[in-house]
Amino acid sequence: MVSTASLIANLKRDYPQFIFEKSSDYLWSPANHTIYYTSSSDSSGLLLHEISHGLLGHTDYLYDIDLIAMERAAWDRAVEISSNYQIDIGDDFIESNLDSYRDWLHARSSCPNCNATGLQIKKQTYSCPACSHTWRVNEARICNLKRYKI
Repeated sequence: MVSTASLIANLKRDYPQFIFEKSSDYLWSPANHTIYYTSSSDSSGLLLHEISHGLLGHTDYLYDIDLIAMERAAWDRAVEISSNYQIDIGDDFIESNLDSYRDWLHARSSCPNCNATGLQIKKQTYSCPACSHTWRVNEARICNLKRYKI
């Protein structure tokens, strides 16, 4: 297993367009081209995943389903580049991470009035086809989900 310090050194050499900064979580910041990472050596796949967001030019999304597509694309790219660093990213690990986004999407789209699955009608706004209720959601990728009746 490659040490985090050694991996970061190699990534800085291979991807000079990005800034690498130690943090409490793995994140890609398109605003300042920064890859945030933790010192955990067992999550190298997460680091490559965040780099992949940068390589793919991921910045923002309009519909929540677009975020899941971006996440899948970033995982696919991470798998492609992982062999360059002798890192194995298992399918179970990827699916577990994608499940967190699927669960997020399901929670956002669940009608707070009748619990049916709603449809996203614009950014952060959903409508229920069962009871015609409309609600807004907060960003909630890192914080707790909140749904507001409109």
